[in-house]
Amino acid sequence: MSNDFTFSINSIPFDEDYRPSENTRITTNFANLARGKSRQENLRNTFRMIDNRFNALAHWDNPEGDRYTVKLEIISVEMNVKGKSSDNSLPLIEILKTNIIDRKTNELTEGIAGNNFSSYVRDYDFSVVLLEHNKKQPGFSTPDNFGDLHGKLFKAFINSSAYRHNFAKPPVICLSVSSSKIYHRTANHHPVLGIEYQQDEYSLTDEYFKKMGLKVRYFMPPNSVAPLAFYFTGDLLADYTNLELIGTISTMDTFQKIYRPEIYNANSPAGKFYQPSLNHQDFSLTRIVYDREERSRLAVEQGRFVEEQFIKPYQAILEQWSADYAL
Repeated sequence: MSNDFTFSINSIPFDEDYRPSENTRITTNFANLARGKSRQENLRNTFRMIDNRFNALAHWDNPEGDRYTVKLEIISVEMNVKGKSSDNSLPLIEILKTNIIDRKTNELTEGIAGNNFSSYVRDYDFSVVLLEHNKKQPGFSTPDNFGDLHGKLFKAFINSSAYRHNFAKPPVICLSVSSSKIYHRTANHHPVLGIEYQQDEYSLTDEYFKKMGLKVRYFMPPNSVAPLAFYFTGDLLADYTNLELIGTISTMDTFQKIYRPEIYNANSPAGKFYQPSLNHQDFSLTRIVYDREERSRLAVEQGRFVEEQFIKPYQAILEQWSADYAL
């Protein structure tokens, strides 16, 4: 069954000229920024914020704070089912990859793949399966085997020849911390990742990503106001260089300030014990237009799309493949 699925990878620049294609998941955060009358100003301001954040963190030998610029690629992953034509390839995952240009030396450093993670099957799990399961239930719960298929598909992609041929290192996915959990500050302080936070129990997202083979640590980088969740496979602190980590931090810290300003653009930093809240009122808005309500609505629509186009038509193949694939 291991040969039933193969993966293909496409890459396009995420720059001021980017326009989402018809095949792009329209709930993807960067696609949301690139639509509407403010699209070009949105993108220009976003990239400026990323560069400024990068240079503030990479401050050594950088007296004017403009030595580096970050170039982003949108990586789209399609899955091909054995015996089906390439025209029937299924859009599976979209991630961002960073590349760092040193203006002083003209050297390009390949950054980390992962960053902003977007998945059709994840939309299906959270916006269709989870909602249906909890309808008219007295308390919240997750269905049996929740996230198993998605986790196995992700692992199959990471272990595929397509991934190995395109990326030198495993991915790092950086997301917001959970508003349902309390995080406490530790004494561990990394020069780039910042202050480490921990929590007593994992969130639903943490458990979901665990099935993808990813561990999680929470760090609040220097001059940030809330910790970020970093999901990875190996050793986050040892496997990546400072510049690679700064590329991820500057990109995702910027995105989170736009997406969740109540948490990541708050006017006071997280304390020793910290519970994020989207109801927090003491925060500043960026000048970048982002439609959070539209994204939530479209997530349900796209979850239904993957149910009709992928889950139902390939149910027998998926069930057999999933049964044979060890988590």
